[in-house]
Amino acid sequence: MKPPQLPRHVPMTATLRGGHPENVHHGSIAVVGADGRLLAWAGDVDTPVFTRSALKPLQAIPLVHKCADLHRLDDGDIALLCASHSGEPRHTEGVRSLLARIGADESALACGVHVPYFYAATGQTPPGEGRYSRLQHNCSGKHSGMLLLAHALHQPLDDYLRPNSPVQEAIALSVGHFCGVAREALVLGIDGCSAPNYAIPLRSLALAFARLSLEQTDPVYGATPHRVARAMSRHPELVSGEGRNDLALMRAGRGDWFTKVGADGVQALGSFSRGVGVAAKCSDGQLVPLMVALVAALDQLGWTDEESRTVLASLLPPPMRNVAGLEVGKMRSVWHLTVEA
Repeated sequence: MKPPQLPRHVPMTATLRGGHPENVHHGSIAVVGADGRLLAWAGDVDTPVFTRSALKPLQAIPLVHKCADLHRLDDGDIALLCASHSGEPRHTEGVRSLLARIGADESALACGVHVPYFYAATGQTPPGEGRYSRLQHNCSGKHSGMLLLAHALHQPLDDYLRPNSPVQEAIALSVGHFCGVAREALVLGIDGCSAPNYAIPLRSLALAFARLSLEQTDPVYGATPHRVARAMSRHPELVSGEGRNDLALMRAGRGDWFTKVGADGVQALGSFSRGVGVAAKCSDGQLVPLMVALVAALDQLGWTDEESRTVLASLLPPPMRNVAGLEVGKMRSVWHLTVEA
């Protein structure tokens, strides 16, 4: 059996003890213009990597394009469709409202149940015997959107996750269109929430976010792509949650950035003013090294200023301390982007 092609990642962050590298995290990043031009990069931007929840804006576009008016979707609703939310009351009530528009409730959600992210993000201990609902699953907004699309396509609600169902086929066409990848070239896998997910090159994911940043109408989906991106930027608290990275990133962007994290070390970002997308991956799936490297990359690109750096500081780890409280090390970025001349 032929071994899979492994990405050729490069060192992105290192933890230093006594000024000497101890642990090294590898990854890659692509910075791409809406015309498809690779503007800056580090590592491997061509080997497909799974996008996980960074794909959610592209998964929401078919629904928003087809029936935003039918389902009375406002910007807050659209942000929830793209969310990896924390399971806060504003999130669960929003998802409940989406489901109610097609006469459904949380029993229709096939995403499963997990401890809401709210607890870890705010440093709280979840109840030992806590019972959580499907509404609190971080992907319940995405799944609600898929159910609404199934309803609009006159498809059974219990079939919406089948990879070759009309719902998932519409989503695959959206992903391929914005990423510039042929439908048949999309690498299929199943996400943690049981929905189909796709592996694509980082340059393709960055291209999609660049295209969503544009105000000009898309030849297939009209004004929907920009509408989805703007909804995310206007409601980062619904896309994410208190203490979470997407909320901090979009606050740092002050209305110019829309961002989406993906599980296992994926982050995508688009800038409206630049018409540019960014996509990064940490090879070992860890979020903290990814954020350290991403913040450094944004600095290298000249996208940050004193105000945004203050907000982004919340994403950076404090110095490493031992159990006696002695400072023994730190994590820092070690990559340098290659910038197109």
